[in-house]
Amino acid sequence: MRLALVRQRYTPYGGAERFIERALEALSGRGIDILIVTRRWSAAATPHVTPIIIDPPHLGRRWRQASFDRAVCRRLANELDLLVQSHERIACCDIYRAGDGVHAVWLEEKNRARGAAVRLATRLDPFHRYLLRAERALFASPRLKAVICISKMVQREIAERFGLPEERLPVIYNAIDTDAYHPRLREARASIRTCAAIPGDATVFLLVGSGYARKGVAQALAALARLPTSAHLVVVGRDRHERRYRRLAQNLGVASRVTFAGPQDDPKPWYGAADVFLLPTLYDALSNAVLEAMACGLPVITSTRCGAGELVTAHDAGTVCDARDVPAIAHAMQQLLDADLRACQGAAARAAVLPLTPEAMATRLLALYEELLAPAQ
Repeated sequence: MRLALVRQRYTPYGGAERFIERALEALSGRGIDILIVTRRWSAAATPHVTPIIIDPPHLGRRWRQASFDRAVCRRLANELDLLVQSHERIACCDIYRAGDGVHAVWLEEKNRARGAAVRLATRLDPFHRYLLRAERALFASPRLKAVICISKMVQREIAERFGLPEERLPVIYNAIDTDAYHPRLREARASIRTCAAIPGDATVFLLVGSGYARKGVAQALAALARLPTSAHLVVVGRDRHERRYRRLAQNLGVASRVTFAGPQDDPKPWYGAADVFLLPTLYDALSNAVLEAMACGLPVITSTRCGAGELVTAHDAGTVCDARDVPAIAHAMQQLLDADLRACQGAAARAAVLPLTPEAMATRLLALYEELLAPAQ
């Protein structure tokens, strides 16, 4: 079996890249010849794969995306006996992994509380217009055989908006290494807190995610301001406007209770230092960070527009509420100042993700590939 995975750009903090790495590790021993189609590739990035570098010239993010999409379709057109799984919205793929969810839904959530002028500017933005067209063309493509939905939320959105039947929308949750992400990370709790100048008796709420506006950092800060001084917030991730959020923390009077840790190649020590995971995201198809936190035995507070919230709700592993409802977020945080409740929901959180092993994901993926290839055999 030959499988091509299409991903334009790799970033060390990307959820799609972590999915691909875990999938490659799990599939490497299954007799699959794997190609990675991307703009740039490090020789040490992932072993056991053959990279195909496609890097056409571009100007601006709209043309960067469009030029790559077109070049990929041209390059793969002559490949025989190749199953193409894309993480980009291209109509020349057999399988699309909807790791970013539905772009149209994300824009609606993003603009829900914005003024008319901003909503109009978003509709006219060439990049968003291109992605919306590409999304429609993808789901209408006669070549598309299946869409890997990383949550039931995404499955529901695609079925409702584009009319695809559920049998073509398998839900395959991302895999989690529950040996690496484990409650024993708390062994380094005291040293991490000491290095970050966080009081040892503080209740630490951890938020992991880049792009602070989307991940709900402003709402988290506003909710923190409603809590006792024993509550502390740690934000791990990148944002070019971090100074703006530092000023917001200052204006809210919580600057001394917030740690902006920046992007981390390895966020595991921060999970170990935390008591609760907080992600009031505006829109996340699943969120690997939520799954990682659950594997570490942390109760979770997330939003109704986070696909991982369905696991939190189903297993009573925390609270799910509207991303913009600061009083509701603060109430959920207040409840989890109770150590007994944290312990109960944290144990439920870990139990919920224990079945999500790389081996289980690989088995589901391989079964899907074999099913799609069967008619051609």
